[in-house]
This record gives sequence, C-alpha cells and structure tokens, in this order.
Amino acid sequence: MTGDETFQRPYGAPIAVALTGASGAQYGVRLIECLVAAGREVYVMISKAAHRVIAVETAFDLPAQPERLAEALSALCRAGPDQIRCFGREDWMAPVASGSGRWRALVVCPCSTGTLSAVACGASNNLIERAADVALKERRPLILVPRESPLSAVHLENMLKLTQMGAVMLPAAPGFYHQPQSVEDMIDFIVARVLNQLGIEQTLMPRWGE
Repeated sequence: MTGDETFQRPYGAPIAVALTGASGAQYGVRLIECLVAAGREVYVMISKAAHRVIAVETAFDLPAQPERLAEALSALCRAGPDQIRCFGREDWMAPVASGSGRWRALVVCPCSTGTLSAVACGASNNLIERAADVALKERRPLILVPRESPLSAVHLENMLKLTQMGAVMLPAAPGFYHQPQSVEDMIDFIVARVLNQLGIEQTLMPRWGE
C-alpha cells in the first residue's frame, strides 16, 4: 500500500517533485509551495538543465547543492522543519531510488522531452529517471507535465507509451475559461490540475460546476 495510512511521518506520505530542463520552472516551484501549504512532505530533485532554465526564466535563487537547495526552497515556500528534502542527480540512496522507499507519487513538472524519452525507455541514468521508473514499476502515481510545442511524432509516441504504462500526461497548456488576470493565474490553472490528480484539496481553481 502507498496511501497516507501507511506512513507515520509528521507531514504524511511524501510527494516527490522533479523539475527538468523544459521551460516553465514556475509551475514546479508553485507546486512545491502548494504541497507545503497542504501540509505535505516534499522530496525535490532539480536537473542540471533545469537549474540553467531557472536562472534564465526566473528570479529564484536556487543553489545546486542539495542541502542549500532545501534551505532556499524552505524559505521560499515557508516550509516547516524537514518538510522539504532535496536530492542530487546521483543520490542513489535517496528514498525515491527504490520501491521500498516510503513516498506516494512523483510529479515531473516541467518535464522536458528528453526526460520524457528517457522515462519511456527506462533509461534510469539519473535519480529523476530512476524515480520515474520506480513509480511505474510500483504502480504509484506518475504525473508528467511536458512543455513543448509543436510536438513531433517521437514526443507523441513517448506520451502514448507512458500513458499506456499508467502515467498521467498533463501538458502545461492552461485554459482561459476562468478568465486569468495574470501569469500567476495561468500557472495556478496547471498546478490545480496536478493537485487534483494527487487527490489533494486545493483552492486555486474551482472545480467545474462548483
């Protein structure tokens, strides 16, 4: 079982969040912030390419060293003690590297097409890819948030393959029926969808019909 009832931790079952080298790191950081606000423990992995994108696209100061990264994210997201844990690219002793590790789900947000391809073929060349492989083999929720346009046949084939394996493809394609007034509103549209998939209550976006 991987539900919250199996965990005796202050913040419940940990949720793993990985940011890879696609545009849209804001989605991932906002997701971490919302998970923290919901009282969840969060395991964070940020790829080398993602750090480069973050430096170009955002004003976030996120160090590469895991302990310093955890401190920076904890301050940014107003996390409690040990609520955010960060792991390096080759930290094979991290909980997410094994099916026996205690964690509930993995969200790759944003998910680069390179990561998409690696996960689809089970490459497991780094901790993010291995965590996705573990999620698939253990039948744990795996949510991938690709941000690419246009999509090639290779991208679409990988998405179909992963969907057939049980992963959820949730492209970073915000809607407009809620009449967004800011970039933050558009970010929240996608983050709300991710939280809904995780079964975590959210107030970012009303559910249809409510």
